[in-house]
Amino acid sequence: MTNTDQRPFRVVVVNAGVSDPSSTKMLADRLALRVEAAAQRDGRTVETQHLDLRELLPELSGALASGHLGPKFTKAIDALKAADGIIATAPVYKAGPSGLFTSFFQVIDNDLLIAKPVVLGATAGTARHALVVDEQMRSMFAFLRTMTTPTSVFASTEDWQDKSLGKRIDRAARELVVLMESEVEAKITDASWDHYQHEFGSAGGDEFGIDLSSDLMKLAAGGSLGAPRS
Repeated sequence: MTNTDQRPFRVVVVNAGVSDPSSTKMLADRLALRVEAAAQRDGRTVETQHLDLRELLPELSGALASGHLGPKFTKAIDALKAADGIIATAPVYKAGPSGLFTSFFQVIDNDLLIAKPVVLGATAGTARHALVVDEQMRSMFAFLRTMTTPTSVFASTEDWQDKSLGKRIDRAARELVVLMESEVEAKITDASWDHYQHEFGSAGGDEFGIDLSSDLMKLAAGGSLGAPRS
């Protein structure tokens, strides 16, 4: 089978930018275009689906509070499940990725993205936040057990005029294509899917399963155990 006989790669672009225009969306779009170009050089095509998280805001509170997923949230999760690769970009607020970005990925099933190839990107007004991608975003995607590309992309205001930004984008795009071509997700999950916990939620449960009246929890809260029993 030649490359041209194979189905297109499905790439989902997750954009957490909320302004219009948005530098975060601009970065996501540039990454998507370079992924398409890198795939074409290998004789492959890409079907790109854009997922703007601001459209999920009306359903986010219910998803966080009760785990109830509205129709848009469900559609977004289905898209991620079917994706061969993901481009995930977030604006940096108060020295961290936006709450919209982190909340979305905290809601989804822990096992949804196992071994999924992912490019991470972030934007901010200053280069002082350059390590947010690798220190905070990458650690969250490590918990989700994704295959993040070695190169992440950060763009501050001054970076848009720097040719090195384009080089980083090209490098990250190429890495994503190589991971998709290797079919690493299928090779890992097909062989070991039954060995994962398959738990929903950040810790496989919720606070309602904790006995707050136990001696251990009383001590943790700074209380005392009271008089010893006779």
